[in-house]
Amino acid sequence: MSAEPLCARLLRRARRAALPVFALTIAGCGSGTEESVPENWRDLQIHVEARSYSPIPGMKELLVFVNRNRVLPAWDCRVDVRTSDADPWKQAIEDGHVGVYRRAAKVDAHDHSVLQIWIRAEGSETVLRVPLLNPDHPPGPQTTS
Repeated sequence: MSAEPLCARLLRRARRAALPVFALTIAGCGSGTEESVPENWRDLQIHVEARSYSPIPGMKELLVFVNRNRVLPAWDCRVDVRTSDADPWKQAIEDGHVGVYRRAAKVDAHDHSVLQIWIRAEGSETVLRVPLLNPDHPPGPQTTS
């Protein structure tokens, strides 16, 4: 028997096993995620992550992060999203009182689309517009005439 306590041995083994899983998780998440520049409205800071949603072509998983005073999660807002003026608004689901609102949405067939975020908080509302890229139509080289 080793003089090392059982708890310390188990912890060391868990760390060794977790490192490859963590590395694969980070590598798998990086390629399909786009982040927006943070927008400010009232005391809220809002930014969006759009992730490729591979089960259905043209879809993206949208995560809208809302923080109050840049620190506190704003979990008491109502957030609706759409990617076209012709589409109906769809409510994003608040994810566990952490200020993250989720929704999957189809991105227009155009090279670029604009995510519209209708946010309501404390009796006020606004619509923010965030540019998105279509996962099926990557941007081509810029040409000038």
